[in-house]
Amino acid sequence: MDGAREDGGGVIVVGGGPTGLLLAGDLATAGVDVVVLEKRPPGISNLSRAFVLHARTLEQLDARGLADELEATGRPLDRMRLFGGLSLDLSALPSRFPHVLVIPQYEVERVLRRYAVEAGAEFRHGHQVTGLADDGHGVDVAVRTPSGTDALRARYAVGADGMRSTVRQAMGLPFPGRSVIRSMLLADVRLDDPPPSLLTVNAAGGAFAFLAPFGDGYHRVIGWYRDRDVPEDEPVGLEEVRELVRRALGRDFGMRDARWMSRFHSDERQAPAYRAGRVLLAGDAAHVHSPAGGQGLNTGLQDAANLGWKLAQVLHGHAGPELLDTYHRERHPVGRAVLRSSGAMVRAAMAHRPWSRALRAGGALLVGRVGPVRRRAAGQVTGIGYRYPAPRGAHPLTGRRIPDVALAGGGRLHEALRGGRFVLITPAPYEAGDDRLAVARWAGERRTALLVRPDGYAAWAAESPEPAGIRAAVRAHLGGRSL
Repeated sequence: MDGAREDGGGVIVVGGGPTGLLLAGDLATAGVDVVVLEKRPPGISNLSRAFVLHARTLEQLDARGLADELEATGRPLDRMRLFGGLSLDLSALPSRFPHVLVIPQYEVERVLRRYAVEAGAEFRHGHQVTGLADDGHGVDVAVRTPSGTDALRARYAVGADGMRSTVRQAMGLPFPGRSVIRSMLLADVRLDDPPPSLLTVNAAGGAFAFLAPFGDGYHRVIGWYRDRDVPEDEPVGLEEVRELVRRALGRDFGMRDARWMSRFHSDERQAPAYRAGRVLLAGDAAHVHSPAGGQGLNTGLQDAANLGWKLAQVLHGHAGPELLDTYHRERHPVGRAVLRSSGAMVRAAMAHRPWSRALRAGGALLVGRVGPVRRRAAGQVTGIGYRYPAPRGAHPLTGRRIPDVALAGGGRLHEALRGGRFVLITPAPYEAGDDRLAVARWAGERRTALLVRPDGYAAWAAESPEPAGIRAAVRAHLGGRSL
């Protein structure tokens, strides 16, 4: 892929974090030429903020054959304590992964990078995008490289380049919102007396702190004071971190040997559009949230899973560009919901007025004791509760996440989805005739025919359909019309 092609190649992905890596891997798996531009030098940094993978993300990774390796590396937790004393029991989640997986982001990046490289994605490190232009036929990307400058061209470009996205700024898109935590401390430290809990979190005395293990002898500390703002460029001392943890958690656990300390701020922001012509946004470039519930990285990976197969459909000529509009229509509401829920958790954690603390206690009681409220909260935090809009009159399953159902012959849905395929599950034999489609039978007696998209959501369903109806649905979704 280079400027010598008049119409450009496949896709340029700007940003080699988790969202960009998953997207690049999916595109390359689908046979799309993809180049990842990453301003960092080669090598994965372990100075990462994210520490959890939720059930829906693990399901998506399972559909790529990656979840079991991460499960073996991380540590599952079937109860998740949220900010403000809220706690979610995840053991009853209707998922193969009824837990949250505690695992550092750099381990996730390691596995996703291998996935992308083995699929054929090209990586260019030390390449920083300085400009971008869409002429309606392709996208020109100006890049500063270790040896000077370069100009690349592609049919589409995706900005997965974080909160300060150069791609978003080049698109001229605003990023409205506000800072919810203006001065947050991060530190990687050793603990002489680690806490018994895998995740330790609490708010007290106007301070909040969170502790999680890296797995290499270090713990990540994240915390802040409700009423103390410090400039981000002011140095952080270990005693300051100790004081914060003591106030929020009651003791400092013998904290020592910090290998890294920093300050940053946490914003709630969302771009008004995830697509502008041939340029799209994903992950933190499209939305940023407070760290409550560990939803940021997970939401970005879900963006990538939604976008990758759609770009492949368009680039291979199986669908028109209007299919890409469904990316915004489906993912923007999810990003907005995560922004609201994570913000509400932060405000609950830092509640200090009597009436707000009473509301927090009431909310915790509802989540803990009222089944529908608990299931809704768990579905939102873990991602399994979201569904996408369906056409009027569509089957109730359309737009819903399909769990890892058992298939005839001992297989399961996530295995059938591997390779980025659609999966048709039928009550009777059906001849596929398309290598983009896997056909399977239900393991039990069911009359439903179900067409599952590569991202694991139902594209179409019908009860006891005629073969002609199945063929029409397959043709519509695989052969030339948007969902």
